[in-house]
Formats: sequence, C-alpha cells, structure tokens
Amino acid sequence: MAFDAELLRAAEEIVRLYAGLGLKLTAAESCTGGLLCGLLTEIPGSSAVVERGFVVYSNAAKVELCGVPAMLVERHGAVSAETARALAQGALAHARAHVAVAITGVAGPGGGTAEKPVGLVHFACARANGPLTHVEKRYGDLSRAHVRRASLAQALAMLRDAAEPHAFA
Repeated sequence: MAFDAELLRAAEEIVRLYAGLGLKLTAAESCTGGLLCGLLTEIPGSSAVVERGFVVYSNAAKVELCGVPAMLVERHGAVSAETARALAQGALAHARAHVAVAITGVAGPGGGTAEKPVGLVHFACARANGPLTHVEKRYGDLSRAHVRRASLAQALAMLRDAAEPHAFA
C-alpha cells in the first residue's frame, strides 16, 4: 500500500509530537498487518519514537505476543472491544513504550458475519499510568484498502490524543 500525502502528514505530526515529548509508542496490529508501523517508519526520525510493533494477525499471535488471554478471544472473538483493549494493554506491557495502540477488525472482502460485518474495526489505546480508550468504527463494505486506510487514520488520531500533556501528568 502506497501511503498518501494526508497519512504521511499525520504520521509526521505524530513523530514530531512524540519526539518532542520524549515519548515512545508501540502498536499491535491485526487487520492492518503492520501498515501503521510501516507508515510511521516512513518518517525520518521515527526511530526515536517507534519502539516496536506487533503484527498479531492470528489469534495465536494475539495470545503469544501480547498476552491476550485465550479465553477472552474465544469468548468475545478476535474482532471485539475486549480483544482490542487486551491487545493495547498487552502491547504496552511487552514493550518499552509510553503509549500503545491496537487495531483489530474485518477488512474484507470476506470474513464478515451479520454480527461482525466487513468494515467493523475496534481500536484501543493504552497509556502508561493513564486511561485506556476504545473506539469502534463501522466503515461499511468498502474495499480492503479503504478499510485499512481509514483504520490507519483512526489509529493516528488516537495516538495524537494520547499524547496530550495531561495524559502523562
């Protein structure tokens, strides 16, 4: 996926903001498959900000790499608020970062159900010593590329919000 100018500007803003605040971030990505970390590392100076990324496409990876309880995934599914929250908390616990963002969803074109349709994406953002936020988006049955691009924009917005000065007071 080639990153468009709008996403690159937003990523540059995150890198500048986090570098200026001395913050490190990590990401646990399922339906975006590492695109968020790829986007952020397109920006010069990102090595001061991006601590590590977890591509947790399979349920086993969610459990093994980010410590998501297997029973939680079995009970709520990989695409759920509960799993997104556990991914963010687990990524933060398994990285030397101040902020973690998690993305898990159904990018399509297949894989959706009536309960969890194509375009459903759950996001969570965890801050060290701070609150955990969750956002659910229903982008609709757009193309896979559109769902993933919209997911990147949402994750960047959450990272921006997580860096507000009061978040680390």
